[in-house]
Amino acid sequence: MQPRGGSFGNGRLWAAILDGTFSDFRRNVAAMKYGLNIPQAGGLDLLALGAMVYRLDPGIVPFRKATQCQIHVSGGEFNVAANLADCFGLKTGIASAMVDYPIGELIAGYVRAMGVEPFYKGFKHDGVQGPNMATVYSDSGQGIRAPVVFYNRSNEAAAQLKPGDFNWKQVFAGGIRWFHTGGIFASLSPTTAELIIEAMQAARSAGAVISFDLNYRAKLWSISGGRQRAAAVLDRIVQNVDVVVGNEEDLQMGLGIPGPELAKKSKLDPSVFLEMIGKVTEKYSRIKIIATTLREVHSTNQHSWSAAAWINGKTFLAPTCELDVLDRVGGGDGFAAGFFYGLLNGESEDDALKLGWAHGALLTTFPGDTSMATLEQVRALAAGGSARIQR
Repeated sequence: MQPRGGSFGNGRLWAAILDGTFSDFRRNVAAMKYGLNIPQAGGLDLLALGAMVYRLDPGIVPFRKATQCQIHVSGGEFNVAANLADCFGLKTGIASAMVDYPIGELIAGYVRAMGVEPFYKGFKHDGVQGPNMATVYSDSGQGIRAPVVFYNRSNEAAAQLKPGDFNWKQVFAGGIRWFHTGGIFASLSPTTAELIIEAMQAARSAGAVISFDLNYRAKLWSISGGRQRAAAVLDRIVQNVDVVVGNEEDLQMGLGIPGPELAKKSKLDPSVFLEMIGKVTEKYSRIKIIATTLREVHSTNQHSWSAAAWINGKTFLAPTCELDVLDRVGGGDGFAAGFFYGLLNGESEDDALKLGWAHGALLTTFPGDTSMATLEQVRALAAGGSARIQR
Protein backbone atom coordinates (compact mmCIF):
# COMPACT_ATOMS: atom_id res chain seq x y z
CA MET A 1 0.00 0.00 0.00
CA GLN A 2 1.33 3.43 -0.90
CA PRO A 3 1.46 5.91 2.01
CA ARG A 4 -0.60 9.06 1.64
CA GLY A 5 1.37 12.01 0.38
CA GLY A 6 2.66 14.61 2.79
CA SER A 7 4.98 17.55 2.46
CA PHE A 8 7.73 17.27 -0.14
CA GLY A 9 5.94 14.72 -2.28
CA ASN A 10 5.99 11.41 -0.39
CA GLY A 11 4.16 9.93 -3.37
CA ARG A 12 7.22 10.58 -5.50
CA LEU A 13 9.44 9.09 -2.81
CA TRP A 14 7.34 5.90 -2.59
CA ALA A 15 7.33 5.56 -6.38
CA ALA A 16 11.11 5.91 -6.43
CA ILE A 17 11.49 3.16 -3.82
CA LEU A 18 9.18 0.84 -5.79
CA ASP A 19 10.95 1.27 -9.12
CA GLY A 20 14.45 1.01 -7.68
CA THR A 21 15.55 4.58 -8.31
CA PHE A 22 15.61 5.69 -4.67
CA SER A 23 19.37 6.40 -4.77
CA ASP A 24 18.89 8.71 -7.77
CA PHE A 25 15.98 10.43 -6.02
CA ARG A 26 18.08 10.93 -2.88
CA ARG A 27 20.92 12.46 -4.90
CA ASN A 28 18.53 14.85 -6.62
CA VAL A 29 17.04 15.94 -3.29
CA ALA A 30 20.53 16.54 -1.88
CA ALA A 31 21.41 18.55 -4.96
CA MET A 32 18.62 21.04 -4.21
CA LYS A 33 20.33 22.38 -1.08
CA TYR A 34 20.66 26.17 -0.90
CA GLY A 35 17.95 26.54 -3.56
CA LEU A 36 20.43 25.33 -6.18
CA ASN A 37 20.46 22.18 -8.26
CA ILE A 38 24.19 21.40 -8.05
CA PRO A 39 25.21 18.39 -10.16
CA GLN A 40 26.74 15.71 -7.97
CA ALA A 41 29.47 14.80 -10.47
CA GLY A 42 31.12 16.10 -13.61
CA GLY A 43 34.33 16.06 -15.58
CA LEU A 44 34.91 19.54 -14.16
CA ASP A 45 33.82 20.68 -10.73
CA LEU A 46 34.31 24.28 -11.83
CA LEU A 47 35.28 26.13 -14.98
CA ALA A 48 36.38 29.77 -14.76
CA LEU A 49 36.34 32.19 -17.69
CA GLY A 50 38.59 35.22 -17.48
CA ALA A 51 41.84 36.99 -18.29
CA MET A 52 45.18 35.66 -17.10
CA VAL A 53 47.60 38.34 -15.88
CA TYR A 54 50.99 38.54 -14.27
CA ARG A 55 51.48 40.83 -11.31
CA LEU A 56 54.80 42.54 -10.67
CA ASP A 57 55.37 43.06 -6.95
CA PRO A 58 58.32 45.02 -5.50
CA GLY A 59 57.11 44.31 -1.95
CA ILE A 60 57.21 47.24 0.43
CA VAL A 61 59.25 49.37 -2.00
CA PRO A 62 57.15 51.71 -4.18
CA PHE A 63 57.65 51.29 -7.92
CA ARG A 64 59.30 54.67 -8.36
CA LYS A 65 62.19 53.37 -6.20
CA ALA A 66 62.05 49.64 -7.03
CA THR A 67 65.05 47.71 -8.32
CA GLN A 68 63.49 44.22 -8.38
CA CYS A 69 60.08 42.54 -8.43
CA GLN A 70 58.48 39.20 -7.73
CA ILE A 71 56.18 37.80 -10.44
CA HIS A 72 52.78 36.46 -9.39
CA VAL A 73 50.50 34.74 -11.91
CA SER A 74 46.93 35.85 -11.31
CA GLY A 75 43.49 36.70 -12.64
CA GLY A 76 40.35 37.30 -10.60
CA GLU A 77 38.57 34.36 -12.21
CA PHE A 78 41.61 32.08 -12.49
CA ASN A 79 42.46 32.51 -8.81
CA VAL A 80 39.21 30.81 -7.80
CA ALA A 81 39.90 27.81 -10.06
CA ALA A 82 43.52 27.59 -8.87
CA ASN A 83 42.55 27.72 -5.19
CA LEU A 84 39.89 25.04 -5.61
CA ALA A 85 42.33 22.74 -7.39
CA ASP A 86 45.44 23.26 -5.26
CA CYS A 87 43.94 23.59 -1.77
CA PHE A 88 40.59 21.82 -2.03
CA GLY A 89 41.44 19.06 -4.50
CA LEU A 90 38.67 19.77 -7.01
CA LYS A 91 38.84 19.33 -10.79
CA THR A 92 38.88 22.80 -12.29
CA GLY A 93 39.59 24.52 -15.59
CA ILE A 94 40.27 27.98 -16.97
CA ALA A 95 39.08 29.32 -20.34
CA SER A 96 41.27 32.25 -21.35
CA ALA A 97 43.53 33.82 -23.95
CA MET A 98 47.13 32.68 -24.23
CA VAL A 99 49.90 34.42 -26.18
CA ASP A 100 52.74 32.44 -27.74
CA TYR A 101 55.75 34.20 -26.19
CA PRO A 102 57.88 33.77 -23.02
CA ILE A 103 55.44 35.54 -20.69
CA GLY A 104 52.67 33.26 -21.95
CA GLU A 105 54.88 30.24 -21.30
CA LEU A 106 55.52 31.44 -17.75
CA ILE A 107 51.79 31.85 -17.10
CA ALA A 108 50.84 28.54 -18.73
CA GLY A 109 53.44 26.76 -16.61
CA TYR A 110 51.91 28.16 -13.43
CA VAL A 111 48.43 27.10 -14.53
CA ARG A 112 49.73 23.53 -14.95
CA ALA A 113 51.52 23.67 -11.59
CA MET A 114 48.29 24.62 -9.81
CA GLY A 115 46.50 21.63 -11.34
CA VAL A 116 44.06 23.65 -13.47
CA GLU A 117 43.05 22.31 -16.88
CA PRO A 118 43.57 24.97 -19.57
CA PHE A 119 41.22 25.82 -22.45
CA TYR A 120 43.03 28.50 -24.42
CA LYS A 121 42.32 30.65 -27.45
CA GLY A 122 45.83 31.11 -28.82
CA PHE A 123 47.37 34.35 -30.11
CA LYS A 124 50.72 34.97 -31.79
CA HIS A 125 52.94 37.80 -30.51
CA ASP A 126 54.39 39.99 -33.28
CA GLY A 127 57.64 40.58 -31.35
CA VAL A 128 56.95 44.27 -30.77
CA GLN A 129 53.38 45.34 -30.08
CA GLY A 130 51.67 42.14 -29.02
CA PRO A 131 48.99 41.10 -28.40
CA ASN A 132 50.08 40.87 -24.77
CA MET A 133 49.28 39.16 -21.52
CA ALA A 134 48.17 41.95 -19.17
CA THR A 135 50.47 43.31 -16.48
CA VAL A 136 49.33 44.41 -13.02
CA TYR A 137 51.71 46.50 -10.90
CA SER A 138 51.07 46.34 -7.17
CA ASP A 139 53.35 47.26 -4.30
CA SER A 140 52.31 45.96 -0.88
CA GLY A 141 52.48 49.23 1.06
CA GLN A 142 53.39 49.20 4.72
CA GLY A 143 51.71 50.45 7.89
CA ILE A 144 50.06 53.80 7.21
CA ARG A 145 51.17 53.69 3.52
CA ALA A 146 48.49 52.04 1.40
CA PRO A 147 49.26 49.65 -1.49
CA VAL A 148 49.25 51.18 -4.96
CA VAL A 149 47.81 49.26 -7.93
CA PHE A 150 47.92 50.20 -11.61
CA TYR A 151 47.73 48.32 -14.89
CA ASN A 152 49.12 47.90 -18.37
CA ARG A 153 46.36 46.18 -20.34
CA SER A 154 47.31 47.73 -23.68
CA ASN A 155 46.57 45.41 -26.62
CA GLU A 156 45.59 42.66 -24.19
CA ALA A 157 44.84 39.31 -25.82
CA ALA A 158 42.02 38.51 -23.42
CA ALA A 159 40.17 41.69 -24.41
CA GLN A 160 39.99 40.30 -27.96
CA LEU A 161 38.11 37.17 -26.89
CA LYS A 162 34.63 36.97 -28.39
CA PRO A 163 31.66 34.64 -28.82
CA GLY A 164 32.57 31.62 -30.93
CA ASP A 165 36.17 31.41 -29.67
CA PHE A 166 35.44 28.33 -27.52
CA ASN A 167 33.59 25.14 -28.35
CA TRP A 168 31.52 25.00 -25.17
CA LYS A 169 29.91 21.65 -26.03
CA GLN A 170 33.39 20.16 -26.21
CA VAL A 171 34.57 21.92 -23.05
CA PHE A 172 31.52 20.70 -21.10
CA ALA A 173 31.37 17.27 -22.75
CA GLY A 174 32.40 15.43 -19.57
CA GLY A 175 29.94 17.36 -17.41
CA ILE A 176 30.28 20.65 -15.52
CA ARG A 177 29.07 21.36 -11.98
CA TRP A 178 29.83 25.07 -11.59
CA PHE A 179 30.72 27.94 -13.94
CA HIS A 180 32.38 31.11 -12.65
CA THR A 181 33.44 34.43 -14.10
CA GLY A 182 33.53 38.06 -13.03
CA GLY A 183 33.27 41.77 -13.58
CA ILE A 184 36.97 42.29 -14.29
CA PHE A 185 36.73 40.20 -17.45
CA ALA A 186 33.40 41.78 -18.36
CA SER A 187 34.98 45.26 -18.25
CA LEU A 188 37.73 44.55 -20.77
CA SER A 189 35.76 44.99 -24.01
CA PRO A 190 32.28 44.71 -25.52
CA THR A 191 33.16 41.27 -26.87
CA THR A 192 34.20 39.82 -23.50
CA ALA A 193 30.81 40.70 -22.05
CA GLU A 194 29.09 38.92 -24.95
CA LEU A 195 31.37 35.92 -24.50
CA ILE A 196 30.38 35.72 -20.83
CA ILE A 197 26.69 35.58 -21.73
CA GLU A 198 27.33 32.93 -24.40
CA ALA A 199 29.34 30.83 -21.94
CA MET A 200 26.75 31.18 -19.17
CA GLN A 201 23.97 30.01 -21.45
CA ALA A 202 26.03 27.02 -22.58
CA ALA A 203 26.97 26.16 -18.99
CA ARG A 204 23.34 26.34 -17.89
CA SER A 205 22.35 24.02 -20.74
CA ALA A 206 25.00 21.61 -19.43
CA GLY A 207 23.43 21.75 -15.94
CA ALA A 208 25.97 23.97 -14.15
CA VAL A 209 25.39 26.47 -11.36
CA ILE A 210 26.42 29.97 -12.53
CA SER A 211 28.37 32.34 -10.27
CA PHE A 212 29.63 35.85 -10.88
CA ASP A 213 31.99 38.03 -8.85
CA LEU A 214 30.99 41.66 -9.47
CA ASN A 215 34.56 42.82 -8.68
CA TYR A 216 33.80 46.42 -9.63
CA ARG A 217 37.04 48.17 -10.58
CA ALA A 218 36.52 51.86 -11.31
CA LYS A 219 39.84 52.18 -13.18
CA LEU A 220 38.90 49.42 -15.63
CA TRP A 221 35.36 50.65 -16.29
CA SER A 222 36.42 54.30 -16.54
CA ILE A 223 38.06 53.77 -19.93
CA SER A 224 35.00 52.07 -21.42
CA GLY A 225 32.03 54.16 -20.36
CA GLY A 226 32.25 54.33 -16.56
CA ARG A 227 29.49 53.41 -14.13
CA GLN A 228 26.69 53.83 -16.66
CA ARG A 229 28.16 51.26 -19.04
CA ALA A 230 29.10 48.98 -16.15
CA ALA A 231 25.51 48.90 -14.91
CA ALA A 232 24.15 48.22 -18.41
CA VAL A 233 26.64 45.42 -19.12
CA LEU A 234 26.47 43.76 -15.70
CA ASP A 235 22.66 43.92 -15.68
CA ARG A 236 22.52 41.71 -18.78
CA ILE A 237 25.05 39.30 -17.31
CA VAL A 238 23.51 38.98 -13.85
CA GLN A 239 20.15 38.03 -15.40
CA ASN A 240 21.84 34.61 -15.95
CA VAL A 241 23.40 34.20 -12.49
CA ASP A 242 22.56 31.95 -9.52
CA VAL A 243 25.31 33.04 -7.10
CA VAL A 244 26.69 36.57 -6.75
CA VAL A 245 29.84 37.54 -4.88
CA GLY A 246 30.10 41.25 -4.14
CA ASN A 247 29.87 43.81 -1.38
CA GLU A 248 27.47 46.72 -1.07
CA GLU A 249 29.80 48.96 -3.12
CA ASP A 250 29.85 46.39 -5.95
CA LEU A 251 26.04 46.18 -5.84
CA GLN A 252 25.64 49.96 -5.94
CA MET A 253 28.41 50.83 -8.39
CA GLY A 254 28.29 47.73 -10.57
CA LEU A 255 24.55 47.09 -10.75
CA GLY A 256 23.35 50.64 -10.18
CA ILE A 257 21.13 49.57 -7.29
CA PRO A 258 20.54 52.45 -4.86
CA GLY A 259 21.44 51.93 -1.24
CA PRO A 260 22.55 53.68 1.94
CA GLU A 261 25.60 55.93 2.02
CA LEU A 262 28.59 53.63 2.03
CA ALA A 263 30.86 55.59 4.35
CA LYS A 264 28.43 55.94 7.25
CA LYS A 265 28.92 52.57 8.93
CA SER A 266 31.77 50.26 9.86
CA LYS A 267 32.92 48.01 7.03
CA LEU A 268 32.35 45.09 9.43
CA ASP A 269 28.69 45.99 9.86
CA PRO A 270 26.72 43.71 7.49
CA SER A 271 23.51 45.73 7.78
CA VAL A 272 24.09 47.85 4.65
CA PHE A 273 24.90 44.74 2.60
CA LEU A 274 21.90 42.84 3.95
CA GLU A 275 19.65 45.87 3.50
CA MET A 276 20.30 45.72 -0.24
CA ILE A 277 19.53 42.01 -0.68
CA GLY A 278 15.80 42.53 -1.18
CA LYS A 279 16.40 45.08 -3.94
CA VAL A 280 18.86 42.77 -5.69
CA THR A 281 16.69 39.65 -5.56
CA GLU A 282 13.59 41.58 -6.58
CA LYS A 283 15.40 42.69 -9.73
CA TYR A 284 17.20 39.37 -10.34
CA SER A 285 14.84 36.59 -9.31
CA ARG A 286 17.19 33.81 -10.42
CA ILE A 287 19.75 34.65 -7.71
CA LYS A 288 19.71 32.26 -4.76
CA ILE A 289 22.94 33.28 -3.01
CA ILE A 290 24.73 36.59 -2.43
CA ALA A 291 27.95 36.59 -0.39
CA THR A 292 30.64 39.08 0.54
CA THR A 293 33.71 39.59 2.65
CA LEU A 294 33.67 42.26 5.37
CA ARG A 295 36.97 43.99 5.94
CA GLU A 296 37.91 46.94 8.16
CA VAL A 297 41.37 48.24 7.24
CA HIS A 298 43.14 49.71 10.28
CA SER A 299 46.48 49.90 8.46
CA THR A 300 48.01 48.18 5.47
CA ASN A 301 49.01 45.22 7.62
CA GLN A 302 46.23 45.16 10.24
CA HIS A 303 42.73 44.24 9.10
CA SER A 304 39.60 43.00 10.84
CA TRP A 305 37.99 40.28 8.71
CA SER A 306 34.56 38.69 8.48
CA ALA A 307 32.04 37.58 5.85
CA ALA A 308 28.29 37.47 5.31
CA ALA A 309 25.95 35.55 3.04
CA TRP A 310 22.30 35.49 2.09
CA ILE A 311 21.44 31.92 1.09
CA ASN A 312 17.97 31.12 -0.25
CA GLY A 313 16.22 33.53 2.08
CA LYS A 314 18.39 33.13 5.20
CA THR A 315 21.34 35.22 6.37
CA PHE A 316 24.60 33.95 7.83
CA LEU A 317 27.53 35.79 9.40
CA ALA A 318 31.09 34.50 9.87
CA PRO A 319 33.22 35.26 12.95
CA THR A 320 35.49 38.29 13.05
CA CYS A 321 39.24 37.84 13.33
CA GLU A 322 42.23 40.15 13.26
CA LEU A 323 44.60 39.67 10.31
CA ASP A 324 48.32 40.38 10.16
CA VAL A 325 48.38 40.88 6.41
CA LEU A 326 51.38 39.91 4.33
CA ASP A 327 49.73 40.37 0.90
CA ARG A 328 46.08 41.38 0.67
CA VAL A 329 45.70 40.73 -3.07
CA GLY A 330 43.50 37.70 -3.76
CA GLY A 331 41.81 37.52 -0.37
CA GLY A 332 38.36 37.95 -1.91
CA ASP A 333 39.06 35.24 -4.48
CA GLY A 334 40.24 33.04 -1.63
CA PHE A 335 36.93 33.60 0.14
CA ALA A 336 34.96 32.75 -3.00
CA ALA A 337 36.91 29.53 -3.52
CA GLY A 338 36.41 28.28 0.03
CA PHE A 339 32.73 29.24 -0.01
CA PHE A 340 32.13 27.50 -3.36
CA TYR A 341 33.94 24.43 -2.08
CA GLY A 342 31.61 24.25 0.89
CA LEU A 343 28.57 24.48 -1.38
CA LEU A 344 29.92 21.95 -3.88
CA ASN A 345 30.77 19.63 -0.99
CA GLY A 346 27.28 19.83 0.53
CA GLU A 347 28.36 21.52 3.77
CA SER A 348 25.84 23.39 5.89
CA GLU A 349 25.33 27.02 4.93
CA ASP A 350 27.13 28.20 8.06
CA ASP A 351 30.08 25.86 7.48
CA ALA A 352 30.36 26.82 3.80
CA LEU A 353 30.59 30.49 4.79
CA LYS A 354 33.20 29.74 7.46
CA LEU A 355 35.30 27.77 4.97
CA GLY A 356 35.30 30.78 2.66
CA TRP A 357 36.10 33.14 5.54
CA ALA A 358 38.94 30.92 6.79
CA HIS A 359 40.52 30.37 3.38
CA GLY A 360 40.34 34.07 2.49
CA ALA A 361 42.00 34.94 5.81
CA LEU A 362 44.78 32.40 5.30
CA LEU A 363 45.44 33.62 1.77
CA THR A 364 46.44 37.06 3.09
CA THR A 365 49.29 35.38 5.01
CA PHE A 366 51.00 34.11 1.82
CA PRO A 367 52.82 36.00 -0.92
CA GLY A 368 51.02 36.05 -4.25
CA ASP A 369 47.42 35.82 -5.36
CA THR A 370 46.68 32.11 -5.03
CA SER A 371 46.51 29.67 -2.17
CA MET A 372 49.40 28.00 -0.36
CA ALA A 373 47.08 26.66 2.35
CA THR A 374 46.10 23.05 2.95
CA LEU A 375 42.53 21.90 3.42
CA GLU A 376 43.42 20.80 6.96
CA GLN A 377 44.57 24.34 7.79
CA VAL A 378 41.39 25.83 6.37
CA ARG A 379 39.14 23.45 8.29
CA ALA A 380 41.10 24.02 11.50
CA LEU A 381 40.70 27.79 11.29
CA ALA A 382 37.04 27.50 10.27
CA ALA A 383 36.46 25.37 13.36
CA GLY A 384 38.02 27.99 15.63
CA GLY A 385 41.70 27.07 15.42
CA SER A 386 44.56 29.34 16.39
CA ALA A 387 48.11 30.13 15.26
CA ARG A 388 49.71 27.78 17.79
CA ILE A 389 52.54 25.78 16.23
CA GLN A 390 51.49 22.51 14.58
CA ARG A 391 53.87 19.68 15.57
